[in-house]
Amino acid sequence: MSDSEVDEAAVQTNVPEDADVEMTEAEAQDSAAEEAAKHTPRGIPLRVEDLRKEFGGITAVDGASFQVEEGTLTGLIGPNGAGKSTTFNCITGVLKPTSGAVYFEGEEITGLEPHTVANRGLVRTFQIARELEEMTVLENMMLAPRGQRGESLWRSVLPFVRDSVVDQEGEVLERCWETLDFFEIDHLAHEYAGTLSGGQRKLLELARALLTDPEMLLLDEPFAGVNPSLEARLLEHIHELREQGYTFLIVEHDMDLIMQNCEHVIVMHQGQVLMEGRPEEVRNDERVIEAYLGGEVE
Repeated sequence: MSDSEVDEAAVQTNVPEDADVEMTEAEAQDSAAEEAAKHTPRGIPLRVEDLRKEFGGITAVDGASFQVEEGTLTGLIGPNGAGKSTTFNCITGVLKPTSGAVYFEGEEITGLEPHTVANRGLVRTFQIARELEEMTVLENMMLAPRGQRGESLWRSVLPFVRDSVVDQEGEVLERCWETLDFFEIDHLAHEYAGTLSGGQRKLLELARALLTDPEMLLLDEPFAGVNPSLEARLLEHIHELREQGYTFLIVEHDMDLIMQNCEHVIVMHQGQVLMEGRPEEVRNDERVIEAYLGGEVE
């Protein structure tokens, strides 16, 4: 065999085989993720599997697994330091989990950026409302809907496409007014968001979230700092939205509020899911009582 034939044989032997191995491994990983996503039962938009998040030597979430049924109000509760907010942040892309997986609508979303998760239809609110304080309530609302043509510079200035931008802006404005009316804050439309009370800001944040056309809403302590009258209004709107088919996962410290309003309750303790079930089951569970009272939980 000539030297050139030897070199050609070496190339054919080594390079393609290495490439094939790499492709096979990548394809195997993709296939495994797709197969795992398919195991999500029907009617379960959100599934969390063995979620773990470590901060240095501290484990904030330690193998948490649960799922949320479509069209329900599901509560996520637990004593301080149980890992609730960290779990929320891992689900929505604010934090990247150390290990485990999150599936939404049959697809894995683990580690995706927050805006990508939101664009998939999984939208969250925050414990501290994040409105733009120097803009009016209506201006805050106008920013929320996805896919606005006016966000593209060339579409907003070129004559032959400008009309479509104007038409869409009119439709968005109408939706904003309808949503403000639904949440009974239309009278605040021209007020600066920074002047609103804590409860009004929570209503605004939920209204903005609704304008993104979500499939599911994750609410992080939506009633914190809200006075009783606005709390009642907020609860009323959440129940109305649930009746319209929306799905909610709610993190809340007020155990009684969750028990009175949610069909299903998940209890976390020390980064793990301690138990889950109907409110009456959770309320009477000795492990839950001990966790909240600071006792040892087996």
